[in-house]
Amino acid sequence: MMIDIPDGQEPIGYVWGEMVPGIGAAAANFSLSVYEHTTLGLREFEAARLRIAQINGCLFCLDWRTERDGHKVEAEFADAVTHWRTTDAFDERTRLAAEYAERYALDHHGLDDEFWTRMTAHYTQREIVELSMSIGSWLAFGRLNHVLGLDAVCRLTPG
Repeated sequence: MMIDIPDGQEPIGYVWGEMVPGIGAAAANFSLSVYEHTTLGLREFEAARLRIAQINGCLFCLDWRTERDGHKVEAEFADAVTHWRTTDAFDERTRLAAEYAERYALDHHGLDDEFWTRMTAHYTQREIVELSMSIGSWLAFGRLNHVLGLDAVCRLTPG
């Protein structure tokens, strides 16, 4: 870990909440809003979120599974996200969510008219904005936690 955490302090709470309270609280509110106010379906939400987690390498994000109304994606879902181009486990919206997340993170200048034609055929403009903001949140905060080494100390335990 790149940041010294005092004994007895929870790492993310300390770094986000005590080290930079003005910035950290706003970031935490934005991060939580993505989960609390989403209108996206669970599968497309998780496909985009997990693809960003895979790209960022954030251990905590890779372990996390979003739950809605007592439901989570199936155990094999993360592997399907890795193979989003060829998996038969995804409908077109879910596949596009994974593709958009990958391209947003790795080649946002390459989001061409062909991509947007496919995207707007399956998502409303509101959904595209929501997905874009969600991806931005995951990209920024997952990467931040990984770069500072916070993801390793906050990793979820299996089960």
